[in-house]
Amino acid sequence: MQIDLQRLKPAELMRLINNAGFGTILTEYRLRRQRNQAGYAIGSDKTINLFKYAAWLTSEFFQTKPQIIDYIEKKRIQAIKSADAVRAAQDIGQLPEVENPSRKIESLSSFKIFCETYFKDVFYLSWSPDHIHVINKIERAVLEGGLFALAMPRGSGKSSLCQVAVIWSALSGKTPFVCLIAASADRAQNLLENIKTWLETNLLLQKDFPEVCYPIMRLERIANRQKGQKYLGVPTRIEWSADKIVLPTISDSLASGVVISCSGMRGSDIRGQQHARPDGQVVRPQLVLIDDPQTTESAWSPSQSQRRESILAGDVLGMAGPGKKIAGLMACTIIRPSDMASRILDREKHPDWQGERTKMIYSFPTNENLWSKYAELRADSLRNDGDGKIATEFYIANRDAMDAGSNVAWESRFNPDEISALQHAMNLKFRDESAFFAEYQNEPRLDDVGEEMLTSDEISQKTNGYRCGVVPVGSSYLTMFIDVHQNALYWLVVAWEDNFSGAIIDYGTYPDQRREYFTLRDIQNTLMLATKGAGLEAAIYAGLEKLSAEHLGRIYYRNDGVEMRIGCCLIDANWGQTTDVIYQFCRQSIYANILYPSHGQYVGASGIPFSEHRRQRGDRVGRHWRIPGSVGNRAVRHVLIDTNYWKTFVHSRLSVLMGDAGCLSLYGHDSKRHQLLSEHLTAEYRVRTTANGRTVDEWKNRVSNPDNHWFDCLVGCAVGASMQGAELSTLQTQKIPIRPKIRLSELQRNKI
Repeated sequence: MQIDLQRLKPAELMRLINNAGFGTILTEYRLRRQRNQAGYAIGSDKTINLFKYAAWLTSEFFQTKPQIIDYIEKKRIQAIKSADAVRAAQDIGQLPEVENPSRKIESLSSFKIFCETYFKDVFYLSWSPDHIHVINKIERAVLEGGLFALAMPRGSGKSSLCQVAVIWSALSGKTPFVCLIAASADRAQNLLENIKTWLETNLLLQKDFPEVCYPIMRLERIANRQKGQKYLGVPTRIEWSADKIVLPTISDSLASGVVISCSGMRGSDIRGQQHARPDGQVVRPQLVLIDDPQTTESAWSPSQSQRRESILAGDVLGMAGPGKKIAGLMACTIIRPSDMASRILDREKHPDWQGERTKMIYSFPTNENLWSKYAELRADSLRNDGDGKIATEFYIANRDAMDAGSNVAWESRFNPDEISALQHAMNLKFRDESAFFAEYQNEPRLDDVGEEMLTSDEISQKTNGYRCGVVPVGSSYLTMFIDVHQNALYWLVVAWEDNFSGAIIDYGTYPDQRREYFTLRDIQNTLMLATKGAGLEAAIYAGLEKLSAEHLGRIYYRNDGVEMRIGCCLIDANWGQTTDVIYQFCRQSIYANILYPSHGQYVGASGIPFSEHRRQRGDRVGRHWRIPGSVGNRAVRHVLIDTNYWKTFVHSRLSVLMGDAGCLSLYGHDSKRHQLLSEHLTAEYRVRTTANGRTVDEWKNRVSNPDNHWFDCLVGCAVGASMQGAELSTLQTQKIPIRPKIRLSELQRNKI
């Protein structure tokens, strides 16, 4: 069969070439690739011209081949190109021109003008006289130094003023290192984040301060770009992190290299802040702006308040370094009497801080009757799903009379549905009077503290000088109480005399927390960790066994050498989740004869006192405690306690002066050792209430809800002493008969 060499099919071409004697030269894949590459130059879509195919192969063979580059060399060349592109992108080039130089100069010379010019959206209301005073204080602190503490009402803009003051001091270059301090590190970082956002997005700042804002904008919130950023080939050394920023280093910029950092009120965060500049100089903070340095929890804790006060006096004021002063301004709100803020503002205690307090209302309106009517109208409207409009109409109709005698600090502060700043303030007062005087007047009231309440400092100072664990001379009873919780067991041991004079000889938690200050909420060394692999009930049981072995099996020594043991130990069994395991432990323990599960009962003024309960057979009844005769299916006798009575009783013992009968004291000499204990003992307050002809002290937890577990332990220890026979002389119902005096001569005569 004759073959047409100009119209070969692909299969025919492969057979022809591969049969030439050189083996398999052409494959289907290679031929298909060559046909795709050559196109119609070697044939049609179905056939191939052998002569054209040979000519195309020849021309391809003699064409100049591209240089084959080694893979490593190729990567190196690509890296060079990428680096050149990165360097080109890192250089920000020329800075934009300042849009309004005169506006910039005027703002840098006045903090008030700076706020009004660049932060109109933040400070949109007119200033009050107090604001002007605070602004002047801030400006003075930045320009001249000094320490200023100012208490302002909530919502007065003190946080915004502090943040803007940081920006103003940095842009003006007056302070090379500014530190912003808040109650916690998270809060401080949030404040610094606002500053960063303003520097990135404030259009007027961008136009008048391009030497600062333009390099920041070029970062585009990509932190890695800060490492290599350059201005005209020179590194800007800008830093942009969560707790510290360094403004770009640019010649002729007032803010060149200025450092802004933030920190919480912890000594470890504050200490050691410094920054090395390109010229080799090491700078430290020269200005601190402190915004609300305390939390509600720390304000209600004397030990935390004292600790923060110490941090402020030591760590904060020492940030500038040895031999250098630091300027500072603290804007705060007083939460409770004797908290950190109130002590710093007291010029007698801290004259260096030049403390001042501002209020929402400096004088209240004199027409109380009209305002009482207003409060009734407003409350009725809100209770009936209204908006209080009828009360506002009443205020409009009687405004002159209702405004008489008032002096409001900030006339512009009121809501759209209100008429005046006075109405706004009175609405806040009617909503919650205690919160109003604390948050807006900086005059927290003592209404919820209770009558004749001791402070934690007064309690912690009642030390008797005995070592821990030593029983004072004259003590007849030792009692212990264990307060059971999921994460820890609080325990306390007290030595008692017959007349209820007492001494706390030891206390703690199991497991031991090994910290001076802790709360139940932040317990770290828990029961579950101490008893690995055990469930909750087993962990509590093991903890009770451990405490019993350490204390119930221990011999205590009285100061005169007499040996004593704990005669009664009560265990809190009120927590329903663990009641059964506590009863089980009290039944099975080798110390079962002195162990009692206890249940505290709240007997208010309207409740039935223990003395009026119908007495059942086998009941053992004491002073506001009783042990039911029926043990039930748990086969363990338990104790019921009138907690209101015994809390008042214990507080009265703490109020007795040292040396008097019935006084309760603490071991040791160091009052600071007992600061946390004294906080537990003052965690509740009493309200004297009368109902059904009875007057009772009803004890309530404070608003801040602090820990009160050692207070419960002390109450249980007092009940244990009463169960053993201790009684105040004024409460004794039987008097020991006085024996007549007998002369020795008469005794001898009788013998004869």
